[in-house]
Amino acid sequence: MPRHLFKFFFPASGGARVIEGKNKSIRLARYGCTNRPFYHIVVIHTRMGRNDHPIEQLGTFDPSPNEYHEKLVSLNIERIRYWLGTENIHITDQVRELFGLAGLFPIYHRTYMKAWKNRATAEAEIEKQKQEKLKQEQEEKEESKEAAGSG
Repeated sequence: MPRHLFKFFFPASGGARVIEGKNKSIRLARYGCTNRPFYHIVVIHTRMGRNDHPIEQLGTFDPSPNEYHEKLVSLNIERIRYWLGTENIHITDQVRELFGLAGLFPIYHRTYMKAWKNRATAEAEIEKQKQEKLKQEQEEKEESKEAAGSG
């Protein structure tokens, strides 16, 4: 069967054959366009390709912020807990980070590192703005002194 027809007859919501004893992983499968990624959180055999036919789709993740600056995630918690209870399951770091933010796992250490870096850059930006504001005020005072002294 041609590959494009295979994907047509078997949608991404699942249906691949589960092979007992083989390692499975919960990972992201990339969909969407070139500059507009969209991910499905899927259970798939470890040796399968990124977008090959999954065993089951557990959720979606849209990394592009919407108009409210939110990155949207939808998860099927019941099925995720089922798959976490099975043996031979591997979870990728990106999915582990999403599950940590959702409350299924402890918060992933990379999340703390990102928050620390974001706070540091925000503090540096605020400090830079304060320095620029002080510099402007000093220049204005000097100009007003020069204008008062000559006038």
